[in-house]
Order: sequence, then structure tokens, then C-alpha cells
Amino acid sequence: MKFVSFLLLFVPLMAVADRDAKSLIDEMEALYRGESSKATLTMKVETPQYSRTMQMESSSVGQQDAFIRILSPKKDRGISTLKLDKEMWNFFPKINKVIKVPPSMMMGSWMGSDFTNDDLVKQTTLTQEYDLQLTETLTEYNITLLPREQTVTVWGRIDYIVNKEHLVPVNQNFYDDEGIMIRKMVFSELKDFGGRIMPSVMEMIPLNKEGHRTVIIYDNLEFDPPDVDESTFTLRHLKSRF
Repeated sequence: MKFVSFLLLFVPLMAVADRDAKSLIDEMEALYRGESSKATLTMKVETPQYSRTMQMESSSVGQQDAFIRILSPKKDRGISTLKLDKEMWNFFPKINKVIKVPPSMMMGSWMGSDFTNDDLVKQTTLTQEYDLQLTETLTEYNITLLPREQTVTVWGRIDYIVNKEHLVPVNQNFYDDEGIMIRKMVFSELKDFGGRIMPSVMEMIPLNKEGHRTVIIYDNLEFDPPDVDESTFTLRHLKSRF
């Protein structure tokens, strides 16, 4: 998923007559990206046993670097994630410890949500690690992604559905090696962020966990903010108090 993220920069979409699968995926993967960006988000995690809500802020530059910090609730405040290229760390202020996330854990849950570490920091590059097949209807582009032999992933297939009119994602469907859909991500509630129309809500639903879902809401999204620079994406900043 590749997401969604969980998360975070944008380049303007080009309205051209002839589309190809690679350009579409690249545009969707860059949807919340720019030269740099800063966002405030609400994450709602729902299970049959409990529900909880977190407020977060995120920053990113290009496709390489991303930073996420939890603002609330109080017990989680300050927990942060830093991604530099293909490396990722989490900081836990209560124990004042930085923990590096190994590649084997990239598909693990981020903060108990239905999003994985990979979803949140976009480590996987879809157009580099998947073969793409494009079909279309009158209203949607349908892109099937099949992992290449060398790609390390738990997914046997990903379907990516894009709205033609607005050139924004509608759904991502994730299948296992046996062709069974395991989870889906739904994009909704188009919103104008600085003159750019894009979904403001992403809902991840694991189909093998009844009653579970995670919703990420973009409360605000700013492109090329002056306070996001190289110093944002450092281990020193990861451990900083605020």
C-alpha cells in the first residue's frame, strides 16, 4: 500500500489521451507527493475488541525519505518513524530507544493498524518490482500487477483501479499466491488540497480478519512547505522531543 501511505508526496497528474500502465501507476504512487510535503492525519483503527484514534503528522521528500510522528493520544505521543531510502527506524520515547526495522518486518503491522510498515513508508516501488497489465472500462483503468521473480512480497497479485475522470485511485485489491483476495484499500472523499483534487480518505480492510479496518484521513496536506528540509530526515530529529 503501495499506498497509500501511509503516505506522502505529489506531482501534478497529466491529462493525456493515451495512457500506459507504468505512467498511471507512477502517477498514483506519487499522488500525495511533491518535491516535499507535510500532512496532518487521523488514523482510526477498529477491531471487534476495541477501537482507537491517533493524530499524526508526516513529512516527506521525493520517494526516498519520509518521517511520521504520532501527536496523540498521550500514551503514544512522540512515537516516530523515519525512512531513509530503503532503511527504516522507529523511536519509542517512553524507553528512549531507536529500533531499526529489518527488511523481514516491512510487511508487519504499523502501530497495530491494518497498514504495514511498507504501506506507510512506500519502500516497494511497484513499477520496478511488478509486471503490469492494463485494461479499461468507460470510467476506469484497471491495472493488474504481478510480482517479478526477484520481488520479495507476500502478494501474488495486486489490482489497482483508477478513476478516469479525475485520475485518482479508487481501489487497491491484494491477493495471495492462490488468487484469494486478502485485503482491499478504498480511496474516497475527494478534496481540494492547494488546488489539487485527490482522495482524502483511505480505508484498509483485511478480508481475513472480520470486523477489522483502518481508516486514514488527510486533515491537511501542504506541498513544498518551507519547514521541511534535510534536517527533518535524520536520526537526531527522530529522537527529538517536542
